Amino acid sequence: MNLTGAGKVLLILFIAGLLGAGYYFLGPDPKKAITELTTKSPEGGPSASTTTESTASDEGSSSASSESSAEATSTAGAFSYTAAEPVDGKLKGVVELGASGFNSFVVNIDKDKNWKLEHAEFGNSMVIENMASDYDIRIGLKRYIGNMMDHGVSGKDIHFVVSSGALKAEVTGKIIKVLKDMGYMVNTVTPDQEGSLGLKCALPASFSDKGFFTDIGSGNTKIAWTEGGTIKTLETYGAKYYEKGVADDKVYEEVGAMSKQVPKSKREICFIIGGVPFDLAKEVRNGKERYTVLKAAEAYKLDKAKSKAGGNIYKAVADATGCKTFVFDWDANFTIGFLLGLK
Repeated sequence: MNLTGAGKVLLILFIAGLLGAGYYFLGPDPKKAITELTTKSPEGGPSASTTTESTASDEGSSSASSESSAEATSTAGAFSYTAAEPVDGKLKGVVELGASGFNSFVVNIDKDKNWKLEHAEFGNSMVIENMASDYDIRIGLKRYIGNMMDHGVSGKDIHFVVSSGALKAEVTGKIIKVLKDMGYMVNTVTPDQEGSLGLKCALPASFSDKGFFTDIGSGNTKIAWTEGGTIKTLETYGAKYYEKGVADDKVYEEVGAMSKQVPKSKREICFIIGGVPFDLAKEVRNGKERYTVLKAAEAYKLDKAKSKAGGNIYKAVADATGCKTFVFDWDANFTIGFLLGLK
């Protein structure tokens, strides 16, 4: 059949109309297609709105966490005191033979007794644990002394001090004997002397009229303060009292009764050192600050036996004195007070 040009156009339009009608009645539901398009998430991840909400939620959580952390840190307070730096000082070394191991300190001290801790090692219990014979002790001590000399201390300027708690340990006598055979002077101290030396090291002179000193050791606790130009010291239970089966209440009462002897004028601030305070300070230390203000005793969650016992002593001192500010000195040790007393 021959169609004119006009006829061809009409035929094309007719066919197109039939196809359009068929798609309308038999094709996919356009409303359903639109609904599916708007509700499906992008492939490979959550929808943009979900991502935004999740991010906002994370930021809020992070912010809340930061605020909580900042609050926890600030609760303990801050201590802005800066100790005087030594001028033209000399390096001296001291090793503390403690009840739980060796602590060693390399200290720069000037003629005015200003000092700065240059190097420290804490709790080297292995040094003691591996000393079965005199030979083991000698080898262990030589290695230990050599390590201090590597930090610039002359052999003649290394001193050994035995804590009052360590004197009760059997191995301590053997160590003292070997040290003396090696030509070293070994200094033993009483609890009163420990308290006095600790105060000289840890309590700044500018705080002596309003503060006192506490050292919670493993074997005993020392409390000290200045009075009338002299140093008053007291000794009570140490953080390992639980090993002797002593009840917490008994220790709390005795430590509290003793702490009440600190004059009221000296209870504004306490400078504290010792193994358990060291652990407590780690929780709230700000960077590498030398002085860290501890949280209140009841704010700590302590699970280890020694920590609980030391926390009980700390709380007893705080409750009895009413002191709210306990400052842990990361550099102080009673043996450094011993070095400060040398000419």
